[in-house]
This record gives sequence, structure tokens and C-alpha cells, in this order.
Amino acid sequence: MDDRNHVRRAYDEITESYAEHRTADGHARERLEGFLDRLPETARVLDAGCGHGTPILDRLACETEAIGVEFSRGQVEVATENAPTASLLQGDMTSLPVRDGTVDAVTAFHSLIHVPLNHHQRVLDEFARVLRPDGHLLFTEGTEAWQGENPNWLDSGVEMQWEIAGPTVTERQLRAAGFSLLDKCAVKSGLTDDEATFTLFLARLATSDT
Repeated sequence: MDDRNHVRRAYDEITESYAEHRTADGHARERLEGFLDRLPETARVLDAGCGHGTPILDRLACETEAIGVEFSRGQVEVATENAPTASLLQGDMTSLPVRDGTVDAVTAFHSLIHVPLNHHQRVLDEFARVLRPDGHLLFTEGTEAWQGENPNWLDSGVEMQWEIAGPTVTERQLRAAGFSLLDKCAVKSGLTDDEATFTLFLARLATSDT
């Protein structure tokens, strides 16, 4: 499919309905709390693909210097209201508008799954680029490799596309980007009336001494 503009336009069109369907999945939120405990008190955290700013970016902004990057203009506008203390940037995960080695952690919930498969490695490389040594990464991927679309996602009349690499390929790409895998577990999608599960990865950027 390799059409990032299609996904961006889709999220622009469903800005309001998407916010209504997104919930704070308990397991994912619990893992986020544990993730925050790993970070320094003055941590700078990037939420890549922050969407409309909840439930991840707004929580990060309560305890960290939070930066949200999102390629949908409509989602950015809503995120500005939902996470007013966070810094919001419109940009693409394959070329993050953030300087090298300037964040302590990166989160990416349900965003990598919309990136074309041939760009997944580039995204993980970008996460490694912006992280400081020993920086942490928390993100979701699909539990199985799959490419497809839903022509009426969330009953919105808008087509959404997914490109999911699956855990095996993702672990290999993590290592290639310089990460060591610390943990992984299954979490729900976080959308109402959706029983789909995803794999949540916790990783740390390796240093030259490891």
C-alpha cells in the first residue's frame, strides 16, 4: 500500500469520532506507569504518533517534559487541547523533527502499524537517533504480520489502512537499530468494542559498552 498520505487524510477526517472511540486500556496504562518509574525525574519524553493526545501524551505531560509528534493536522489540533503542557509538532515518524540524542524515552502506541512495512526499520532507527544513551522505548506492534484496510473504520465511512510487521520481524529490527529487548506483553487495542490485541515492547538503547 505504501500510502502515508492516505492514512494521514483518514485521521484528519475522523478526528472527532476517533477521540470518542479511544479509551485508556488498563493494562497498557499500567505498563506506562511502570515505564515512567524507569525514567529520571526531569525526563524528556517523545510520544511518536501521539494522536489526539490521550491517553498517553496527557499522562506523560503530568510528570515529564513531553513532546508529541503527529502527522495528522486534525489530531494535532485536538492534542493541543487535551495535553496543553506538552510540546506538539506535526511531523512524520520516518523523519522525526527532533535533534539527535535529546530525549530520554520514546513511546509509540498504535502508530507504527500504519507505517509502510518497508519504512519500519527507518522508524526504529529514528527512535534510536533521538534517544540519549540508555534511553528507553515503549511501543506497540501487531501480534501477527498483516496488511489490509477497513473501508468503514469505526463506522465513519472512512477507509483506514494497516501494515503490521509482527513480533518476530520487529524484534529483529529492534536489534538492528541498536536496542535490547527488555520485555513484551499483550495489550488490548484501546478502542471501544474492539477485542484485538497488540504486542507491547519495552526496549533500551544499547550503549557502546554493552
